[in-house]
Amino acid sequence: MSMLLDLSRLRGGGGRIDRQDPPDVFNGANEDFRVVVPVVFGADAHKDKDKVHLVGRVTSELEVACGRCLEPFRIPVDSTFDLLFLPLSDQQAMASEEDRQLGDDDASTSYYEDQTIDLAQVVREQFYLALPMKPLCREDCKGLCPVCGINRNADTCSCQSEWVDPRMDALRHLKNNKAGH
Repeated sequence: MSMLLDLSRLRGGGGRIDRQDPPDVFNGANEDFRVVVPVVFGADAHKDKDKVHLVGRVTSELEVACGRCLEPFRIPVDSTFDLLFLPLSDQQAMASEEDRQLGDDDASTSYYEDQTIDLAQVVREQFYLALPMKPLCREDCKGLCPVCGINRNADTCSCQSEWVDPRMDALRHLKNNKAGH
């Protein structure tokens, strides 16, 4: 299923794009999330010469691993976007992504080649923007035991999780030897 927007087909300088795609279209091997419900994409595209303004909304639901206990949980996505697409010039194509300096307006500016915009990439970007920095299944998640690895939300363990600074081993050893004499 192609998610390429052919800019040459935009009649009268604009058009409406409405589509619903199954989750497996977006579930790749290297993703930090898994899409679990169909993705609803709606946008208005306005073309002015080479500039394309895309304003729309993406809704779906993602499954991610909790940052503390590693259990999967779901995050709803309801993201609006307002993006400007410019043609990728030969000079920009030669400069690598790392070499380009980002300005204030560059976060909402993207580039297209061959009169097409990859809508799947637009959707993936919205998914990444919707993800929290540290996803937590719940605010009071207890995480994993650092000793035995048990999920503290589901079970309890009797492990001692007292941390001892290894840099103090020499002093502790000296103190124990003095106490023994």
